[in-house]
Amino acid sequence: MRLLLIRHGQTPSNLGHFLDTALPGPGLTDLGLRQAAALPGALAGEDIAALYASTLTRTQLTAAPLAAERAIEVRIRDGIRELSAGDLEMRADEEAIRQYLTTVFAWPAGDLARRLPGGEDGREALARFDAVVAEAAEAEKHRTVALVSHGAAIRVWAAARARNVTVDFAARHGLDNTGVVVVEGSPDSGWTALSWAGTVVPAVTASGVADGGPAGRTLPGPEPGPAPDHPTT
Repeated sequence: MRLLLIRHGQTPSNLGHFLDTALPGPGLTDLGLRQAAALPGALAGEDIAALYASTLTRTQLTAAPLAAERAIEVRIRDGIRELSAGDLEMRADEEAIRQYLTTVFAWPAGDLARRLPGGEDGREALARFDAVVAEAAEAEKHRTVALVSHGAAIRVWAAARARNVTVDFAARHGLDNTGVVVVEGSPDSGWTALSWAGTVVPAVTASGVADGGPAGRTLPGPEPGPAPDHPTT
């Protein structure tokens, strides 16, 4: 099957670079609403059989125009909500953002027991996302399914489950609001990423994320080039 992993539109918390992961979360900014309205056109070539969104308000608002244009129901699932920031919730300082991103990217690297204070560990986070993917795969078989989720959740799941997405790749490539990661495969055979925000995987060039918040932000590293400006959730 084909999965379209879509990050939600811009939120006020993205503009403030807050680690905003709790329910129900904020709505969308004016730009975020325009981004959501542009999704049906951007995905015009995709024959979408089912559409899922998380339990957070921002993903449901992002999914709404696509659902209306395709005349399909949005299936709301808690499993694809954002990775919990725990005790770091609503912090926007560099130390908190670095701790959040370093922790969640440790999960696909194999350290599944690592946990943010007050948050979930890697086993819990990946298991809930996997459960929604498995449900979609069982219901839609070889068809295309769109999941409107969150920056960190999408990037970490892709790094953990797509055979051609390394942890380093996912950590160093942000995902803008309404950016799409496309993967193909199945829970049984595994997954292969076809594109990351429009660029073929693995030939992706590093780019910053403009006002997208901490969940979509890249992790700074030793490679040459400017450090990214912003994080993402």
